[in-house]
Amino acid sequence: AMADPSSFASPACCLTRHLHLRCRADFGARTLRGTAALTARAEREALRCLVLDTRDVQVFKVTVNGQDAQFAFGEKHSFKGTPLEITFPNELRRGQEAIVEISFESSPQSSALQWFTPEQTSGKKHPFLFSQCQAIHCRAIFPCQDTPAVKLTYYAEISVPKELVALMSANRDGEAPDPEDSTHKIYRFSQNVPIPCYLFALVVGALESRKIGPRTLVWAEKELVDKSAYEFSEAEAMLKTAEDLAGPYVWGQYDLLVLPPSFPYGGMENPCLTFVTPTLLAGDRSLSNVIAHEISHSWTGNLVTNKTWEHFWLNEGHTVYLERRIGGQLFGEQFRHFQALGGWRELQNTTNTLGDKNPVTNLIINLDGVDPDVAYSSVPYEKGFALLFYLEQLLGGPDVFTGFLKAYVQKFAYKSIVTEDWKKFLYSYFKDKVDILDKVDWNSWFHAPGMPPVKPTYDMTLSNACIALSQRWIQAKESDLGSFSSADLKEMSSHQLIEFLALLLLEAPLPLSHVQRMQEVYDFNAINNSEIRFRWLRLCIRSKWEEAIPLALKMATDQGRMKFTRPLFRDLYSFDKSRDLAVKTFLEHRASMHPVTSMLVGKDLKQDQ
Repeated sequence: AMADPSSFASPACCLTRHLHLRCRADFGARTLRGTAALTARAEREALRCLVLDTRDVQVFKVTVNGQDAQFAFGEKHSFKGTPLEITFPNELRRGQEAIVEISFESSPQSSALQWFTPEQTSGKKHPFLFSQCQAIHCRAIFPCQDTPAVKLTYYAEISVPKELVALMSANRDGEAPDPEDSTHKIYRFSQNVPIPCYLFALVVGALESRKIGPRTLVWAEKELVDKSAYEFSEAEAMLKTAEDLAGPYVWGQYDLLVLPPSFPYGGMENPCLTFVTPTLLAGDRSLSNVIAHEISHSWTGNLVTNKTWEHFWLNEGHTVYLERRIGGQLFGEQFRHFQALGGWRELQNTTNTLGDKNPVTNLIINLDGVDPDVAYSSVPYEKGFALLFYLEQLLGGPDVFTGFLKAYVQKFAYKSIVTEDWKKFLYSYFKDKVDILDKVDWNSWFHAPGMPPVKPTYDMTLSNACIALSQRWIQAKESDLGSFSSADLKEMSSHQLIEFLALLLLEAPLPLSHVQRMQEVYDFNAINNSEIRFRWLRLCIRSKWEEAIPLALKMATDQGRMKFTRPLFRDLYSFDKSRDLAVKTFLEHRASMHPVTSMLVGKDLKQDQ
């Protein structure tokens, strides 16, 4: 078995198969405190110990089948945390199970949790808490085998202030007053499908819900719940389409939770409860591809899981492929190709930023000594998608390839796999097309940095208008600026506006006069769609328009989605007129930022302590 470089656990010796978590959210102390009872099974004879991952977690006591057990912490590692070694009172035979119960407390500085004061929430009355465990932060809540190679079921009982609601990546199993504290109540949860630890999730806040489908509630603070219900109303249609493409949905409920603006990602595919950023609330459902993406993870990622983060493309490439197939079914095949080409350009943009010799632009990366948060980029998503889209075209089109995808999910459901497992299955499924598969330059696709060795073919129908308008601006002389008018955008969708701006960002910066004229005729400053605004403000800062500095700083700090916040801060740092202000603004906001975002922006701005 390949070892996971991002974990101290040894699943080949001992496997944790179930977790019973009982804990209390203490907003005053900013801790989760309680017991984690892990059902562990010996995978070899005469097993004497179990090593778990932890990071900044206190452990008070450990019992094994009710008997006190010795435990010791190993040496602390910069980002992997500290291994916890538990010695069993009696050795276990192979196949024998024991219940290892750990009394623990998370740190107020836990990298997995963000705690909010009431003032930081929309409602301003109640505190708020959410977790983000992917990739290796579950260990910063409680001791666990924090590797995606291991899957377990869980049952949880969470005590929270009684005016708040707790939700988890599980099905809800009722609530009751806390017998030990009349100001608290206990929420119960059950996850009967085995999941890797990174899909453990908890949120506590003043949340309300609206039903938007037979298996879907949208949860948010009161101020956003109606807007969110409107924005995400396509969820059930997307779920049905995904089931047609990938097989039955096995998780029961599919709820959506809208988080505070500092949530670091577009979405997180926590089972039964997708977490999403409020930056998706464009008012016109135009950013719902993120919902299609998180829905798709219910098959690729959550059922079939990468065994280590080095094979993250297996999660993300297949999920982007399914996301775009859903978009194609709902909005037409030309739209799917348009989104696919947009993804290729995003990959070009990432490759330009990271450098085309950078090993993190490989599809399969080496994470020895590398923090997965630092290595994270669009590469596993878009290079992964490009490989699957290329194979689709090679092997007979979308329906043929989706047949493979459905069979792949069926074959590896409930398992964790590496790229070699995927490739072997691809060859066995297409055994009549081995000659075609053998022509694929697998080594370059998997192990070469930079852009892929081959570019797939894309239908250009919806892209041509974006390319034509961006070329007009790139080629315009000062004397041509009068030829632009608001009519240029009359026929363009918001998706096409995003693409128009993305194309300009791949080129050398436009002259300042051009972006000033663009604002005059298109009034992009008035657009609140986050994907448009983000690219527009980057374009302005790159063209050194000083008036855009306060707008870019505001967007970088009003929300904390890393896709937006990191590039905006990087561009502001690269512009001599805004560098000092960017650093000053970051330092002022650092304490209230999400821990992972603050760490990565700190690195980008050379402020990491």
